[in-house]
Amino acid sequence: MFSLILHLVGTLLHGYCTWRVGTLPLIRRRLAPWQWCLFSALVWLAYVGGVAIGDDARGPLSLALAQFAFHWLVVVFLFSLCLLTVDVLALLGRGRLRSAAQWRTGALAFGGALVAIALVQGLRAPEVTRHELAVPGLPGALDGTTLVAVSDLHLGGLLDADWLAARIEQIRLLEPDVIALIGDLTEGDPYATPELGTVLARLRAPLGVWAVTGNHEFHGDTPATIALFEAAGIRWLRDEAVPLAPGLRLAGVDDLTRRARRGVADDGLLGKLGAGEGAAVLLSHSPLQVEVAARAGFDVMIAGHTHGGQVWPFGYLVRQRYGYFLGRYEVDGMHLLVGRGTGTWGPRMRLWHPGEILHITLRAA
Repeated sequence: MFSLILHLVGTLLHGYCTWRVGTLPLIRRRLAPWQWCLFSALVWLAYVGGVAIGDDARGPLSLALAQFAFHWLVVVFLFSLCLLTVDVLALLGRGRLRSAAQWRTGALAFGGALVAIALVQGLRAPEVTRHELAVPGLPGALDGTTLVAVSDLHLGGLLDADWLAARIEQIRLLEPDVIALIGDLTEGDPYATPELGTVLARLRAPLGVWAVTGNHEFHGDTPATIALFEAAGIRWLRDEAVPLAPGLRLAGVDDLTRRARRGVADDGLLGKLGAGEGAAVLLSHSPLQVEVAARAGFDVMIAGHTHGGQVWPFGYLVRQRYGYFLGRYEVDGMHLLVGRGTGTWGPRMRLWHPGEILHITLRAA
């Protein structure tokens, strides 16, 4: 239902852009109205074809169509946002806005600049953000333990094995003691991406490579995704806690957003996982039940899911659902880190910031 509504909105935005851009002199001087409408219809058909293919893209043509559909949705949104701003200003001015066509041309150019920035930021390598966290329960012998966390990889047609190999090289250079994969790791059938399992097997860390599920793990073939990562030597934490070293525990939960949709706010799970001696780190794809986790005794909680909004201004909507939206928080003595995601969902576009890899150093307080 979400995808249906999303792409219905995309069709309406496409129609609005066709109407407003078609009134500009630079279009009217070069194309007859029927030619412009035909061109717009062909672009829309390509968009609909890409939507229909979605995550099932196979081969260069279908993959190109799927990529086009995802990107076109953002393009028409940004163009519509700029054009609509001019139309609203003209309406408030009761038609007295001088040179409305020039203003719309300027809006189109500004929208193009936003699209270019979003593409550059989406295609850039994720940046590494570093955090040092003082953890009272951490033994002195583990002072300086490093953890690298990545989330929202969305590995599939758009982000393939080559992209993943480059991210693994980034991680390797950080020399982490622990690697954590914080959900939404794949899109669709994980076995449809050639060599993905082979590349995943390159992830290595002295204290292990660990993963938790996100909501997208349950959109496709969940058992196949679980098996692929396990075969690569990555261990899933599905509502369980494990000792990493004497005095340091790591816990992980299945996506809490799925629990929230079933009306489960606190079923006592985090209380069970947080109980124990020493320092405790919680991996959760969604930044939910944060206060519950703090009361349960966790010292650090790491999450993703929000993508930092990915494309402005959608972050304002995401904030309405997730109060802990992005960055570093202190919640009842617990450190909370919410990353903006290492990959992208849908288009390879980000406005304004690139993807993120979290580098966390634990310090004995």
